Amino acid sequence: MEFIKEYPIEKLKVWEKNPRKNDTAADKLTGMIEEYGFVNPIIIDQHGTIRAGHTRLKAAQKLSKDTVPVLIYDFQNEAQAIGYAIADNKLSEIAEWDFEQLDELMNELEEMDFDTSLTGFEGDELGDEKKFDKTSYIDGVEMKDLKEVFLVPPFSVLNTSQGYWVDRKKEWKKIIGDAGETRAGTLSSGFYESISDGVSIFDPVLAEVINLWFTPKKEGNVIVDCFAGDTVFGYVSGFKGNVFRGIELREEQCKLNNERTKNFDVEYYNDDGRNISKHIEKDSVDLLFSCPPYFDLEVYSDLENDASNQKDYESYLTIIEKALSESVNCLKQNRFAVIVIGDVRNKKSGLYYDLVSDVVRIMGKNGIGLYNNMILYDRIGTAGMLATRYMKGRKIPKVHQNILVFYKGDTKKIRDIFPEIEVMQVESDDMEFQTME
Repeated sequence: MEFIKEYPIEKLKVWEKNPRKNDTAADKLTGMIEEYGFVNPIIIDQHGTIRAGHTRLKAAQKLSKDTVPVLIYDFQNEAQAIGYAIADNKLSEIAEWDFEQLDELMNELEEMDFDTSLTGFEGDELGDEKKFDKTSYIDGVEMKDLKEVFLVPPFSVLNTSQGYWVDRKKEWKKIIGDAGETRAGTLSSGFYESISDGVSIFDPVLAEVINLWFTPKKEGNVIVDCFAGDTVFGYVSGFKGNVFRGIELREEQCKLNNERTKNFDVEYYNDDGRNISKHIEKDSVDLLFSCPPYFDLEVYSDLENDASNQKDYESYLTIIEKALSESVNCLKQNRFAVIVIGDVRNKKSGLYYDLVSDVVRIMGKNGIGLYNNMILYDRIGTAGMLATRYMKGRKIPKVHQNILVFYKGDTKKIRDIFPEIEVMQVESDDMEFQTME
């Protein structure tokens, strides 16, 4: 391998089999080269063929440069050279963005009057989220009052990209500290909640909203979850003064959850969700909540009774139906059940399973009807980057989940049993709630 040196463009050989299409990227890269210079050299083999850096070459040609910096690497054979070229491009795709941190950095750059287009991102790629407007509008109507009364505007679409949501979520994350340690690398695809190290973590603001909107007018409401997963929902429930009981199949996750929530009336049982009646009495629960595995989107363990690693959708659905049915039996009359779920595709056919409809059917069989069907709009994140590739097969990247709200009992009694909403402000410094002015 030779050190970086200037090399005449006319002597460079383009690798004719390069699988990357880079015309658009080259247009953006010209501005970056003008701003920073040629920071990254082009990688060529001992014969002068480019193995990494075709985009940089095109950008240099657009800028009418005669030479470019190159690094000459003596590959052992053609297979090694091809493998390196593919890996160089692919590895950049695998890495995930922390979009909250990215938004902050974009804001800092704008405050310093830096042209953020030189980063390669455009406003629509970030969903125009890098400037968080603290006041949101729908059809010209200011949502500030609704936000202050209900925590978030109570419509059928909950928008996690809004500034009030993002800011509150940051405060919760400081308090809870759940980074999905026991599930790192399980996320196979999708954009469910905040993604960190290939794992999805339940959104704490959504947990707070569900606690606030769908628990009765009393303290110490009992909340249960037959597919508990991470710490978030139990922690938020306990933090707000409710009693939480969760069933978690994985022993390591169960221990971690109990350790994190030891200061609250929260307990996780290491068991199969189908055995919830062994731990929770019939007709004793004030809110049934669950966010079951989305079939094989995330595989959490190799345990044979783990719903996420079942050999087929029918086996998965059998577990889900048994667990939800047993959970409904634990729910009191005139109480809500909230199931957060998202449909997933069959990995072979590409067709959706219609998981959302199956959950509605299961709950209906147990005498509990669908009362609200809300959409949780996830921040676009990597979906914007995947859209072009997905659309080749006419697949639409999925940026939402369903929040299915069921009611068991007489809906006419809701006004009497459930209180007026009083939003409280979460403070991470002293972990106290203060009434929002």
